[in-house]
Amino acid sequence: MRKIGLYLHFPFCKQKCHYCDFPSWAGRDDRKESYLRALFREMETYESIRNDYTVCTIYMGGGTPTLFDGDQLAFTLDQCRKCFNVEKDAEVSIECNPGTVDRQKLKTIAASGFNRLSIGLQAWQDRHLEFLGRIHRHRHFEDTVDWAWEAGFTNISVDVILGIPGQTSDEWRETLKNAVKSGVTHLSAYSLKIEEDTLLHHWLEKGVFREMDDEQERKLYHEGIELLQSLGFKQYEISNFALEGFECRHNLNYWRNGEYIGCGCGAHSYFNSKRRGNVADINAYIDRIHKGESAAGFDEEIDSKTEMFETLMLAFRLKEGVRKKDFISRYGISFTDKYKREIELLKQQGLVEEDEESVFPTLLGLDMQNRIALAFLE
Repeated sequence: MRKIGLYLHFPFCKQKCHYCDFPSWAGRDDRKESYLRALFREMETYESIRNDYTVCTIYMGGGTPTLFDGDQLAFTLDQCRKCFNVEKDAEVSIECNPGTVDRQKLKTIAASGFNRLSIGLQAWQDRHLEFLGRIHRHRHFEDTVDWAWEAGFTNISVDVILGIPGQTSDEWRETLKNAVKSGVTHLSAYSLKIEEDTLLHHWLEKGVFREMDDEQERKLYHEGIELLQSLGFKQYEISNFALEGFECRHNLNYWRNGEYIGCGCGAHSYFNSKRRGNVADINAYIDRIHKGESAAGFDEEIDSKTEMFETLMLAFRLKEGVRKKDFISRYGISFTDKYKREIELLKQQGLVEEDEESVFPTLLGLDMQNRIALAFLE
């Protein structure tokens, strides 16, 4: 049986973060019950592939899944097991924002089978949290982590943001040190992106703040890599770091161009050489599902040439790069034979290195990942 990942989207928030352009909304609690019913119905439409795939990872993201009750989330996980063939040792992750959970909710979630918690810290300093539109302060993060350990979680990830306007080197290091001090096993560090149709974009156009320049952001990024490595964290992807054995299996499946199913508004799926994206609007999604219609906003076939390019583009986000045996197993050809000229050129530019097992990006290559990808774009 083939392995596949499962993503469930929960588009509800207490407050829309100032930088967020994901399909998520505040003040729509009146739609939570009908949304869950639609989500379960969509999952049921995949029962026909139950005998062809085993679900090796489940990820519930948003939005803020933990705005739902612990019992609702436990029931959702049970529905996943009913509709899909979920492996006994599957990684089951849920995103959590401080200020949306208490000790009992985390106990309920952990007892139901969730084994990985991803907490959105973003920054340690209250002034940056306020600028980003976060509902919590760092003391709420500390409480959340303590309660999660008490509840029995053994795999806890934290998200942080670099490149916040006015963020200093000392503040960035303070955020990372305090996150690691809490005992987390995984850390994702993302650069702040000012997207259209966000409050930050509006403020930027009004001249309320200035973006951090690229040079300073890169400086913070490399400082973060050095600090995290000194604290025992291994960088395994451009923005992701983990203690040994705690890499995110769900996201590794994405970066290895594996197959996945996405349920919920705005969720994407990729399997059987097809990519599909659901409509983003909550009401449109619910209405379509309850009418027995497809929630897809688009469907597209992925040809073999596109698939190979996407496999390479994603692989060079990872420190492991392209694993030679995996490439031969997937495509029946040697990666180093097919792309000998491109690999040599990238080596000369200092962007990749090669050993017996793989061709992988250098630190410079991770910084210039787009240049590597372009080398394989025929």
